[in-house]
Amino acid sequence: MLTKKAQYAFRALTVLAKAHASSEDGGWMSAKQICASSPMSVKFLEQILVELRSGGLVKSRRGPRGGHALNVLAQEISMAKVIRMMEGPIAPLACVSLNYYQKCEDCVEEDCGLRRMMMEVRDAQLAILEHRTLLDFLNPT
Repeated sequence: MLTKKAQYAFRALTVLAKAHASSEDGGWMSAKQICASSPMSVKFLEQILVELRSGGLVKSRRGPRGGHALNVLAQEISMAKVIRMMEGPIAPLACVSLNYYQKCEDCVEEDCGLRRMMMEVRDAQLAILEHRTLLDFLNPT
């Protein structure tokens, strides 16, 4: 289940992507403007924007023409990348995670039926999340 943090991150990125697509100045928006387009807590959004900036997806600048804008194209921002940035591992178990793998202490992985099944779950999720981008949010099929 996606947390509010991830949901707000996707909403903010969608607003910024729309602004970028319809603006000649790069789509710069303040946190308050983003919240006006997609209601959410400004303070919580500001924390999320800091993480998105640290992850390289958003850029920020101060001043009267400042705010936040996409740092990369919408088609380069996968759902998986945002989820990992906001929530960490996508895999249901640490022993099947591609990016956050941790061996189970009390399990023989080669014989574990649960692990085999969760690898299938992970692969099915990633088949969607790695190939869907922010652009898909703007152009629903």
